Parts: sequence; structure tokens; C-alpha cells
Amino acid sequence: MSEAIEIETSDHVRLGATLFRPSHAPERAVAIQAATGVKQTYYASFASYLAARGFSVLIYDYRGIGRSRPSTLKGYDATMRDWAERDVPAALEALERAAPGARLMVVGHSFGGQIYGLLPQRARIAAALVFGSQSGYWRHWVGLNKLGMWAFTHVAIPAVTRLHGYAAASRIGMGEDLPAGVALEWVRWCRHSEYVVGVLQAHARYAEFRAPLRAVVASDDRYAPLAAVEALLQLYPSAQGEIRCVTPQEVGARRIGHFGYFREALRDTLWREAADWLEAH
Repeated sequence: MSEAIEIETSDHVRLGATLFRPSHAPERAVAIQAATGVKQTYYASFASYLAARGFSVLIYDYRGIGRSRPSTLKGYDATMRDWAERDVPAALEALERAAPGARLMVVGHSFGGQIYGLLPQRARIAAALVFGSQSGYWRHWVGLNKLGMWAFTHVAIPAVTRLHGYAAASRIGMGEDLPAGVALEWVRWCRHSEYVVGVLQAHARYAEFRAPLRAVVASDDRYAPLAAVEALLQLYPSAQGEIRCVTPQEVGARRIGHFGYFREALRDTLWREAADWLEAH
């Protein structure tokens, strides 16, 4: 059973969200943190699957995205730090109210797995499962991909954002448009060797995150090369970190890439493995 709800953040921004409830009182509750520029609807099938496995699950849109988007992004004041320090905490609070007493868990996709050290609930999270999450520092890529990542973060995104007043990602097939502050803050993170932790000097906060952390990465995910995933786990020095590398052939898929983790075709392989891992923790 799913229910469309709204969540109010500490600075009174209203976020569109959907709560999936299991058929019985849940022992575990999972909040899914989306990738940059990806709507919550992309995760709905996976959320429904977890609910059928007995989890209470929340999906939601960060400010400026999907059901949380204003009429225009030009002049809209939002940053990636707002997503991490206001939107995600508000979502976790809403989930805890909806599933009192349940163990709090998180599933992150790309950006969604990079910010757990910034959350006030970081000590209450029982387990974190992340897909395609990485440090965005451009030097973790190799060859032409490194050159492309440098150009993307140093030239393309800043230029497009300043030209339009927001990051018009949809015009170049890169997902949802982003508020200017989100895009420009993200590229600043990507230029620092310690990514978000180094820019925000958040080392102590990240060291307080101690939950089991499994990072799943596909061999054909060009947005999350293994070196960048390994670098992400280094940002969580106290976490019980592990990396699960998966190939398309292993799960019977032609490709997985950066956006294939949540496709329905992986229900009996990667999804089942994910739910089993969460249940074990």
C-alpha cells in the first residue's frame, strides 16, 4: 500500500514524498535517497518490492526536483547542502514517525549514498546500502573519462548553469534540471580530493557514522568507477564498509550502467540480494 504525503523541512520547504507500508507492523524502515536529478518515481518499483518483503519504505524528491520543484528554477535558492542537511533529515524524521520503533535503514543511489555523515540521525542508522555511489573527485576516473569528468565539472556545468540561471540538464539528456546552487556546489565538491568531506571540513561527522555500509557497483557503471567507490568508503572511516562488484552477466542483464540497479528486471537477482542484506542487518 502506498500513500502520497508531504514532508516539511526545518526551513519550511515542502517536499513531495510517497510512503509504502507493509501488510503488518514493520520491524525495519528504509528511506531511499535519490541520485542527483532523478525523481522519486524511478525508485517506486523497488520501494514496493521492499514493502512486500516487510519494510516500511519512503521515497521523496529533494527540493527543486519532481514533486518538490517550484514553477521556475530561475532564482530558486537551493544547494546540495540543503538536500543533505535539511531534506534528507526531514525525510528520515517523517519515516520514523510513520514507523515508530522500526530499525532505521537507508538506501542511496549515487549522491544519495554520499551524505550520511552530514545527517543528524547518523548514529541511529542501522545499515546503509548504496548503489553507484562514489566520490565525485574527477581524478578517480581514468583516460578519456578523466578528461570528460574534468570538462564536465570545470567547464560544461558551470557554463550551462550560468547561461540559463539553472542547470538545464534535461536539454542534454542528463536527467532533471537542477537549481543553480545545487549544480555549482556539486562541481566544487568534485574538484576537491576529499570531495564533500574536504570542502565542508566534515571529517569528524563522517567518522561518527559507524553502521554497516555496503556499496554495490556495476562493472559497466561509467559514472562510478571502482576507484571512486573505494574513495567513497574511505570518507566513512568508522563504517563497516564493503564493496559488492556485480557484472551484467551475473544477473542476466545486457547492461546495468549507472541507472539499471532499480530496473524491474533485477527483481529476482539484485533486488532480492539487497533485501536479504537489509534483513540481515
